[in-house]
Amino acid sequence: MIGSLEKMRSELASPVQYSLPVGEQQLPLNPLLGKPLTLRHTGKIFCVHCAKKTNKSFNQGYCYPCFIKLAQCDMCIMKPETCHYAAGTCREPSWGEEFCFQPHIVYLANSSGIKVGITRRSQIPTRWIDQGAVQAIPVFEVASRHLSGLIEVALAAHVSDKTSWQQMLKNNTVELDLPALRDELLGKCQSELASITEGFPDQPPTLLSDAEALNLNYPVLEYPTKVKSFNMDKDPTVSGTLLGIKGQYLIFDSGVINIRKYAGYEIEVQT
Repeated sequence: MIGSLEKMRSELASPVQYSLPVGEQQLPLNPLLGKPLTLRHTGKIFCVHCAKKTNKSFNQGYCYPCFIKLAQCDMCIMKPETCHYAAGTCREPSWGEEFCFQPHIVYLANSSGIKVGITRRSQIPTRWIDQGAVQAIPVFEVASRHLSGLIEVALAAHVSDKTSWQQMLKNNTVELDLPALRDELLGKCQSELASITEGFPDQPPTLLSDAEALNLNYPVLEYPTKVKSFNMDKDPTVSGTLLGIKGQYLIFDSGVINIRKYAGYEIEVQT
């Protein structure tokens, strides 16, 4: 099997079911647990947007021209509170209208401890799975990415907005009472949230007070005690016994690899 990588596809189940897109093919991964698996980079990289061959990948899979012109690669995607659509400077207004001006969820997740995050409503629970969260709960539903980013910043003053991927892969987490933590956090942010709401009188945030936490279980035979990452740019061959899949990582007995990092890389798969 040979083709360009995309991020792993996931399906909510217990455990989560994963498949690896390789070109036009899909490789089911759960049945490969405990078996040898080799991924070998051919040396070719293709842009995930325009499909042109590129010598270097930017922002998880884009060629440089796409990286500097596409709205989906702009800094406001990483920091939505800096959205500049209203200023008339969006790189692609039509793209922004389609993807940024749709319902978003502000959530709490437990992947390496409590964190706040945002995602489009349509990306739940995929976003939580991609982060390797073992628990997650939606807190607010809002009408735009910009508004979700403002709320995230307010909440992030009290809890992290980052995941420690090493701790996530080691499974160094304890079960949390997410509804109680949500209520405690909202109490700390009352004035900030009230100010944000006043700024959006026509599209106020909806508090999802009745939402329940979701528990997620991943297909892992053994978690690593030390995390060693493969780097396909230095060594094109990733090989070993597949011990688990969590987030966008494959866990081998010989190391781990972030599949999303290598989107667009052409690889040959051997099982």
